Amino acid sequence: MVRTLYKWLAPIAIPVLLFLVFSFFTKRGVETAHPFFVCVVEINHNASDKTLEITCKIFIDDFQKTLGKLSNKVSVDLINPKDKASVSAMAGEYVKNHLSIKADGKQVNLQYLGYEISEEAAWSYFQVDNIPSVKKIDVVTSLLHDYSDKQINIIHVIVGGERKSTKLDYPNTGASFSF
Repeated sequence: MVRTLYKWLAPIAIPVLLFLVFSFFTKRGVETAHPFFVCVVEINHNASDKTLEITCKIFIDDFQKTLGKLSNKVSVDLINPKDKASVSAMAGEYVKNHLSIKADGKQVNLQYLGYEISEEAAWSYFQVDNIPSVKKIDVVTSLLHDYSDKQINIIHVIVGGERKSTKLDYPNTGASFSF
């Protein structure tokens, strides 16, 4: 009787037990690793405004851990920060220290506009003024290389409606785009 009951309950009980154990640990803050580490940088030349518009999409959990580690804080909360201005400045400074762009061979100055949260990602926004035209964009990025050696940075550059992209696997940091 017990053996028959075991055969009947085992296919149901084991998955339920695994689910309960997983739920218990994730609710207690034990982290589960996600399978990939990706940042996406998009650079768009806006010819009418004569600007480069730059967005950086970074997973929130990875970004928060990196900022916390670099600032010697136990944790950094990008979603509900106690001091939004301070956290925003920290996020902007981090990206500016790990993202370098040249337009036609000249280093540009990234102006940080801020960040916002969307689902599991933090979107940081930058702008570069006085770029009436561009034929070549050089990008160097080490975003989250200090977090994981499995980091992948995807770069998209759009000039005159033409989009070019590349993928940089750690430790590669540089790419050039000609239009």
